[in-house]
Amino acid sequence: MVAKIHTVAFKGIDVNPVIVEVHCLPGLPKHNIVGLPDKAVNESKERIRACFHALGIELPPKQITVNLAPADLQKEGSHYDLPIALGFMAECGLIPRDIIEDYVVMGELRLDGSISSVSGVLPTALYAYSMGKGIICPKDNANEAGWVPDLQILAPSNILQIIQHFKGKSTLPAVLPQTFGADVFEQTDYDLKDVKGQGAAKRALEIAAAGGHHMLMVGPPGSGKSMMAKRMTSILPPITPEEALYTTMIYSIAGMLDETGLIKKRPFREPHHSASVAALVGGGRKVKPGEISLAHNGVLFLDELPEFARVVIDSLRQPIESGEITVSRAENHVTYPTQFQLIAAMNPCRCGYFGNPEKECYKAPNCCFDYQSKISGPILVLDRFDLIVHVDSVALSDLQKEETEGSAEIRERVINARQKQTVRFPDEFAKAKINAHLDGENLRTQIGLAAGVEDFLQEAATQLDISARRYNRILRVARTIADLNNHRQIEEGDVLEALSYRN
Repeated sequence: MVAKIHTVAFKGIDVNPVIVEVHCLPGLPKHNIVGLPDKAVNESKERIRACFHALGIELPPKQITVNLAPADLQKEGSHYDLPIALGFMAECGLIPRDIIEDYVVMGELRLDGSISSVSGVLPTALYAYSMGKGIICPKDNANEAGWVPDLQILAPSNILQIIQHFKGKSTLPAVLPQTFGADVFEQTDYDLKDVKGQGAAKRALEIAAAGGHHMLMVGPPGSGKSMMAKRMTSILPPITPEEALYTTMIYSIAGMLDETGLIKKRPFREPHHSASVAALVGGGRKVKPGEISLAHNGVLFLDELPEFARVVIDSLRQPIESGEITVSRAENHVTYPTQFQLIAAMNPCRCGYFGNPEKECYKAPNCCFDYQSKISGPILVLDRFDLIVHVDSVALSDLQKEETEGSAEIRERVINARQKQTVRFPDEFAKAKINAHLDGENLRTQIGLAAGVEDFLQEAATQLDISARRYNRILRVARTIADLNNHRQIEEGDVLEALSYRN
């Protein structure tokens, strides 16, 4: 007979089932692993051999063949160590063959028999639950697997514990399921009360948070653009359990989870402007998720936007519109979600002082034109921002004032506006749960214009030479402003404020 152990291969956050088949045949000693392995998989036999030697388990003088089926599925990583080892022990009768087949197994073996943590445990646990199986994973990943309810979890720290557990000599301690209580999710430690002055920019941040809009801040150095951007997550609604699980799966695949095994607050990602296309959108040899996927259900902040390479900026256009990115390589095609909120900041010119009445730009106006040309034009990312806000320098008098309103008060208004959008958009409107995702017929039927507002908006669009894309973005922003102002329909004042953010 052939011992069969269930494990998985990953294609992004999608889990593909893999069967580890171990067969011992009479003949000269020979150990093969087949099924298109990469280097880490091919080295498993050496780690398993050393592990068994440390435990006093002798390999039989036979030909041992390990097949990873299906053979045409690309397999990589060290998490195949444990299922291969258990398959061998089941074939040799060290553990019961019928019981071990009820589990999905993953884990990396050390030379002394201990089991190291691996990435991808949460999506594997969800897959195991969907198949009616339990999971055997490293002890360090137990909390991560525990977020899947009603799942049987075995989390040994070494391979000897598995042998003793299945032989009935001892029992592995039960892994307590994790629960989504109100105290689980966290808010950021930052508070908008720390930002002095900048009332107009704070209002724009509130609109962006309420409607999920992308926002660009333009202003001189030291005006507080980065400080406000870092406080964006403090005014967003708390992450929901569903969003937390989905975001955690991305971080699990990337191997970036802490000991709790759950992303408890909305991500805030801030890549440096020297980041490559692969770092931003994903890629590399193992096609790992990039910054735009790590910011899923959170905020992606790009400081000094024109300093990013033009090809990097241009790579944002498609994921901003579609909400996902497909990374294609010669042997792999992986799709990751990219439902992030883009907040960007930039100086008005390279030196930062164009239009500043107190300090003159020394190369105006060419300094401004050359700098902003990197992101301007319909084919680049500038046209994807719903709000473009000018941030002035902070007056010295504002530094002495005590801010009376912080993130908690603003977040309450944002949550109230989001609730209006949830009620307004029925389930059949796919992504349209926030105003920024309204598109096509949904935009026309759900926007709600007061009498005379459409004529006013069309006249303004004609005079300002606004494109069709920008026209729709103005409608979405105006709808969010109306929600914040508790207006059932979009009024002329809401449109005027929305137009002010397209300067």
